Amino acid sequence: MKNLVPISASIGALLLSGCMVGPQYKRPAAATAPAFKEAPQTAASDGWKPGQPSDETLKGNWWQLYQDPQLNALEVQVDAANQTLKAAEANFRSARTAIGYARSNQAPTIGTNPSIGTVRESANSPYFLTNLANNGGGDFTLPFDLNYEIDLWGRIRRGVTAAREQAQASNADMESVRLSLHAELATDYFGLRSADGQAKLLDDTIQAYQSALELTQQRFNGGLALQSDVTQAEAQLEQTRVQRSDVNVQRTQFEHAIAVLIGKPPAQLTIAPIPINQQPPQMPAIPGMLPSELLERRPDIAADERRMAAANEQIGIAQAAYYPSLSLNALVGMEGTSALNWFTWPSRFWAVGPTLSETIFDGGRRRATTQRTRADYDATVATYRQTTLTAFQQVEDNLAALRILQTESEQQRRATTAALQSEQLFEDRYAGGLDLYLEVVTSQTTALADQRNEIDIELRQLDASVLLIKALGGGWNAQQLAKL
Repeated sequence: MKNLVPISASIGALLLSGCMVGPQYKRPAAATAPAFKEAPQTAASDGWKPGQPSDETLKGNWWQLYQDPQLNALEVQVDAANQTLKAAEANFRSARTAIGYARSNQAPTIGTNPSIGTVRESANSPYFLTNLANNGGGDFTLPFDLNYEIDLWGRIRRGVTAAREQAQASNADMESVRLSLHAELATDYFGLRSADGQAKLLDDTIQAYQSALELTQQRFNGGLALQSDVTQAEAQLEQTRVQRSDVNVQRTQFEHAIAVLIGKPPAQLTIAPIPINQQPPQMPAIPGMLPSELLERRPDIAADERRMAAANEQIGIAQAAYYPSLSLNALVGMEGTSALNWFTWPSRFWAVGPTLSETIFDGGRRRATTQRTRADYDATVATYRQTTLTAFQQVEDNLAALRILQTESEQQRRATTAALQSEQLFEDRYAGGLDLYLEVVTSQTTALADQRNEIDIELRQLDASVLLIKALGGGWNAQQLAKL
């Protein structure tokens, strides 16, 4: 008898814990490479500087790398005020409650249904013995029922695990939204600063063209210039004013977009003009990273990986339906004919016992469910691998953009210098009567286009650096997923 006690306990523990049917999750492999193809080998002397794996890694407040106080002041408002991020956070909280709901299936369900009533049988009922007729009797009942499903095949445990993994995916989705919003604000801010630079350039140019028009008008009044020279100078001035107005539209739209990102109506935000070419933001050094590390640094990749794991649990849940389910049921309570004998010891009643149920025929429903869950899992694997490839592409694209734009910036700087010199030469030759004003107009147009393009390249470099930081995960790490 003494040996039967541990054996019985072991059998009971085995029944309560059960086993797990279905595949065990193992993260599928994703295509990767030993290094990024477009990663620069040496640091450039100016502009973007590549980091090394030993450099300080990206932090959550990555925008501070640009050392722009105005940008920092705007970025810190996103987390507290952006409504898109609040919606993502609410979705995460909703997904997290699903874990508690799934866990509730691991505990027994206990209920009660007390009732009080009186019953009298009719003396004229068919087949009723008249000598049993009475004035009725009371029925006082206080039952408690218990139902507990023993998780023999892991269906409930897999449900809890799947809910946890879905919540972690929602957590990663929230972080992906957060990263995208901060990156969007940074690019909008740099776009605004670039518009300020373009506006300053065009304002200076308009003043210069106005002076040129006045000089040409004076030369025409003195008989030293043609009427066509005056009209060309006027056209050049007005075309530049048109460009200046167009820049106003762009700047206004950037400012409005920034206001919405920080949770404010556009009317409540005004950002003072700061030309980007006068106070350029600091181009950050991007820490080096191996392609394999990217899988742990991107929240969108982490979200797809967690959904892949949850889909794997659904296969096990579907396969558990092929096996019988075992539940423990109990009913206990007190029943009497009046309040006087309701809670006496003889009024007790109880019933307890296990129930084993198994579906014998379902017309292929379980097979179809299992096939569907396997197909859903295959879809999540493909999505995960595609997201990984897209992440590698984004990193390579922006590494290449930064490298090429650095060369383009140097080329454009030389072109701008030459164009300004050419403009000055043609203006001097026109003043000396050696060239037509058409040559001046052509050189002015070229010089202005080169100066504007130089500002635009600087903006493209900043945008590419932001997109690269975003592509690298912005300092996020999979270890930051909520421990649920």
